[in-house]
Amino acid sequence: MQDLVNFAINMQKSGISEPTIISRIRNLKQLARMTNLKDPETVKTTLTNQPWKNGTKKKYAETYNALLKFLQITWNKPHLITETTIPFIPTETEIDQLIASCGRRTSILLQALKETAMRISEAVKLQWIDLSTEHKTLNIRPSKNSNPRIVPISNKLIDMLNQLPKNRETIFQTDTDSLRTMFTQQRKIASQKLQNPRILKISFHTFRHWKATMEYHKTKDIMHVKYFLGHKNINNTMIYINIEQALFLEQTDQWTCRTATNINEATQLIEAGFEYITEMDGTKLFRKRK
Repeated sequence: MQDLVNFAINMQKSGISEPTIISRIRNLKQLARMTNLKDPETVKTTLTNQPWKNGTKKKYAETYNALLKFLQITWNKPHLITETTIPFIPTETEIDQLIASCGRRTSILLQALKETAMRISEAVKLQWIDLSTEHKTLNIRPSKNSNPRIVPISNKLIDMLNQLPKNRETIFQTDTDSLRTMFTQQRKIASQKLQNPRILKISFHTFRHWKATMEYHKTKDIMHVKYFLGHKNINNTMIYINIEQALFLEQTDQWTCRTATNINEATQLIEAGFEYITEMDGTKLFRKRK
């Protein structure tokens, strides 16, 4: 459809990132296979009747809405309430088994996602100049209106990256659709081989959720996790407190309690893993599970 071609060109001229353009056009092509894009009411009915989660329906509706704005067509966008869900968090063993079961290129990509928590749209933008073997870091170029950041990586990942050919600027293939197709095929094989259906629930974004949860568990510092993920809004990061508490809930209800009367004492307790509870008579109370 020529309208989609013109829409893609317009998005490119407007400075919208290439991964976002590719994703929007892919979604619109899928809608076009199900309904007539020139009839907004039919599209609305089709979206409403799809057996998708409201979050998915809302994403398609927003994309279609952007197309209609470009075409200067008005419509009554469907009112979709997005349900809040807790992300699936696999065990590290399951993640490592999946990485080990995939082909070389896919496994290197997955190891990078595991260590850095970057989005796949950020991974495909990585260039060789973003890798510092001296400082053992990756410079992550942001996507989805997030912040840039520099994150540490392991010697293992550096060695794996150096196995890749350096015959282009980017470290990984830039076609996210091809990467997802390859990953989906290898994930299915890994799930069957390991006889673990949970492997099928691991997506590229699962690695981001897993790493964020582990970083909060290790540091108990939500601001650190916010920076690590590149979030601009702390509200997007707060979910990992709840996930970490649910995953690492201990059976014992015994606590070690401490008090602090000044900033220095409070800082030392936080660094030792104590969490702030309340303040009484000018004294701050902290606790940590035994």
